[in-house]
Amino acid sequence: MSDTTLELRGRDLIIVPSTEYESLAFPAMLNQLFGNHLPTSIRSSIAVDRRQRFLRTQPIHFSTIKRALRLQETPFTVAFDERPALPFPTALAMEARPYQQEALGSWLAEGSAGVVVLPTGAGKTFTAAMAIHETGLWTLAVVPTIDLLQQWRVALSAALSLDAEQIGLFGGGEKDLKPITIITYDSAALYPRELRNFGLLIFDECHHLPAPTYRLIAESAFTPLRLGLSATPERSDMAHADLDELIGLEVYRRSPAELTEGRYLAQYQEVRVDVALASEDEERYAEQRRIYRSFLQRRRIVIRSPEDFQQKVIYMSARDPDARAAMLAWREARNIAMNAPGKYAEIEQILRRHAADQVILFSEYNYVVDEISRRFCLPSITYKTPAEERRIILDRFRMGQYSKLVTGRVLNEGVDVPDCRVAIIVSGNSTKREYIQRLGRVLRPKEGQATLYELVTSGTTEENVAQRRK
Repeated sequence: MSDTTLELRGRDLIIVPSTEYESLAFPAMLNQLFGNHLPTSIRSSIAVDRRQRFLRTQPIHFSTIKRALRLQETPFTVAFDERPALPFPTALAMEARPYQQEALGSWLAEGSAGVVVLPTGAGKTFTAAMAIHETGLWTLAVVPTIDLLQQWRVALSAALSLDAEQIGLFGGGEKDLKPITIITYDSAALYPRELRNFGLLIFDECHHLPAPTYRLIAESAFTPLRLGLSATPERSDMAHADLDELIGLEVYRRSPAELTEGRYLAQYQEVRVDVALASEDEERYAEQRRIYRSFLQRRRIVIRSPEDFQQKVIYMSARDPDARAAMLAWREARNIAMNAPGKYAEIEQILRRHAADQVILFSEYNYVVDEISRRFCLPSITYKTPAEERRIILDRFRMGQYSKLVTGRVLNEGVDVPDCRVAIIVSGNSTKREYIQRLGRVLRPKEGQATLYELVTSGTTEENVAQRRK
């Protein structure tokens, strides 16, 4: 009599029942294999392959399946290496900070599964290196952009005392699998079979993982050893709750203020600069807001979230002329508030005040980025900037050849932006994630105090936007 066997095929975990169960109907087979030890949600996910007489389910259920078989005292064999060990030693090249040691300890205490929340600049990559060193397993680090492939490779090789060539890259034309490999979310979703090689998964900027396509990465991997890293895991669609299942519970969190108190991040101040609208712009703004609010009142629409606005205004605007007029009015009012001409005068004053400092400016609108670049003769980076030009600009900013840089959303995350002393939010959205990412650009430890300026148009909805992102 053979044991029941667990295998990996394609995207699936395969359960091959022993010969004694072959004659049983599917429900009876499940009862014999697992008894009542399998959660209903996982039990319902199991399907039978009637051609070859085995069962299929998602690899993410591997640990739960094993536990149920043991509790039912069903003999079984695992036909793959559950804990593939690294073929070379690693050594941490620096001493961990106390909060990094605490984060690792909390993660290990939860079975080496969970999410660690640390601010930008607090050393999340080194925390990942500590996890790799502690477990000693083949590791796949999943990152959101191609830019981060090389950045993570350099950081991990330095942190683990390895040659960069010992770390593989997968994505952006590279398909080099090694015991420690950095892969993009897009590539990991396209090549799920590669996930079976690894005993530890690390998800950088893990708030991306609950997206419909990317969640398949977590579901297609068998290993329960998972580390999620993010400065702001919360999502506006509330899908961050799925991280509990896809990675594990949040095991550790520290805020920028907490790490600043310990001198692990730069001391910083936040300065709000109120900007007034010109009288003609104020009248135009009031009229556009009146059109928008009137539409909501007539239709008895209540907007409580961005999703509400999308469903109740934007979607309706495709077929309803009144909804379209309201959406255009909302957009025009927002544009007036966020791009008040008075902001340029404030920018000029701030740049004069910090003429000797490294300064980065952020705007919600790329045409404003272009205007600031033209007016003040500053290098700029938007989504339209070619990769090589962007690299050159960032390198020169890092080396101090450029002391000022203006950009849009493209540098919010996923790019290793050089540290600076001053950041200016010319305009931004209401999300906490974007605010913390931009604050993080001035938080790396340094002598003296860093400053984050926010330009906010008085008497407009931008005041509420600025408050919500806090």
